[in-house]
Amino acid sequence: MKIAYLGPEGSFSHLAAQKFLEENKDGAKWHECIPFRNFPEVVEAVQSGRVDGAALPIENSLQGGVSQNLDLLQSADGLYAVKELVLRVEQRLAYKQGVAFSEIGRVYSHRQALDQCAKFLSREIPFASLRETESTGFGLAKALEDESGKSAAIVGAHIKNLHKGFVLSEECISDEKNNFTHFLLVKKGEEYLPKTSSRVFFSAVCPHRPGSLLELLAIIANRKVNMTRIESRPVKDRPGDYRFFIEADCDIQEESTQELLKEVRKKTLECKLIGAYQAGI
Repeated sequence: MKIAYLGPEGSFSHLAAQKFLEENKDGAKWHECIPFRNFPEVVEAVQSGRVDGAALPIENSLQGGVSQNLDLLQSADGLYAVKELVLRVEQRLAYKQGVAFSEIGRVYSHRQALDQCAKFLSREIPFASLRETESTGFGLAKALEDESGKSAAIVGAHIKNLHKGFVLSEECISDEKNNFTHFLLVKKGEEYLPKTSSRVFFSAVCPHRPGSLLELLAIIANRKVNMTRIESRPVKDRPGDYRFFIEADCDIQEESTQELLKEVRKKTLECKLIGAYQAGI
């Protein structure tokens, strides 16, 4: 089984991919995590069959939904989320041993990591230039290239075997210590959807008229289904229209769930099943 992730090695997506492989019970005799440069490449690898699945972050407890990945899942043909993983995110500063924080001139990391550590950076390294990279792993690679010690990176606490004299800060530097990211394991083909689930994830576009969103929510509420997530994204090329991504506590195999989705399709302009899985917490 091959799982694609946003690389390089050491990123949180890499850690999630490894955990998905550890949980794999399909009898596969070999496992491999394959890094890609960005999320579109990760998704394309699943669609083209180069890999069996992909680990995609979908929501962070501090910053909400990962908009790019919501859009990618919406536009992808035949991809379904089949497992969920909730990963604790603990950020550390990787820097050259013996270098004072005041001497650091550049800090590399993914945009979300930089945002999640904003207070620490402002307090401890206020004059450093913040350099956005495609992942925390790429940020670490950039910092390691600079042997002068003027560069640092924000990485996960799980990073091991740093070289070139770099070390990790002893404490978590995140502004919020209870920080979690929800990952989905995405596969191609409806046959990979589990026979039973505790959650269903779908998207819907309401008619552009008063009360249409209320009607959609009423369908869920009237069936006494607990909605665990809702997020809106603009519909491309249709200014003023929005797509709602909804996760709810229900079982994909239950007839009541199928009836719910059927009613949603009748009441909305578009409806797409994105996945079904057991709750990650």
